[in-house]
Amino acid sequence: MKTLRSRILAKDILVGTFCAIAHPPVAEMVAGAGFDFIVIDAEHSQIGRGDLENLFRAADVARTPALLRVPDNDRIWISSALDSGATGVLVPRISTADDARAAVAMTRYPPQGERGVGPGRASAYGAKIEETVAAAHANTVLAVQLETAQGLDNIDAIAAVEGIDAVYIGPGDLAVSLGAFGPEGRPVLERAIAKVVDCCKRHGRAVGIFAMTPENLSQSIGQGMTFLTLGADSIFLGQGLKNAADAARKARGD
Repeated sequence: MKTLRSRILAKDILVGTFCAIAHPPVAEMVAGAGFDFIVIDAEHSQIGRGDLENLFRAADVARTPALLRVPDNDRIWISSALDSGATGVLVPRISTADDARAAVAMTRYPPQGERGVGPGRASAYGAKIEETVAAAHANTVLAVQLETAQGLDNIDAIAAVEGIDAVYIGPGDLAVSLGAFGPEGRPVLERAIAKVVDCCKRHGRAVGIFAMTPENLSQSIGQGMTFLTLGADSIFLGQGLKNAADAARKARGD
């Protein structure tokens, strides 16, 4: 059976979504919805380290790989994610090759990196620690997020760093960083996205992006992106509630 990492490296077209509601039943429903993977979002939510194990357990119930978007390129958060059973991590605001190399080091055991060995949930609380260490390098996903003007300037060096499995574009933050937020800045953002895609292709890296709508998703796939996310649990919840309220008002004759 293929792992998520092997599918990313094979450039299979994969579509996931974000889960930012810190409640295991929600994570279980999101993971069971049919996406290829989910991303537990600890950057733009109130999810804490103490929530991680139960959220990853919920994803495991649905047999769906779950990554954690860590709040920062931080050793403690990355270790907590992987020890709690995450399939991998999405690391935000990678702006230099040194940032990328640091992320690689924190996701790899020595001698390839600096990850500490501990008896967490991922190793059955120490009962399977040897198997966990042996399999980690082959199975652990590292995706880095490109979302700053500095990162765009350094994309060639970032994409060249060994150990990165995917470069993921954060279009909102990238647009703001480039001074190109809003419809008038769209051409600038599109050129930046094309630059990232072309560079990642040269280096053999999977590249992806956040998509707000299925139409955005289709466009990104057409540009050659293969590691994508569509919306988030909070977005889908808001849309569903609004649609239900609109339907209720229509049924009432409003």
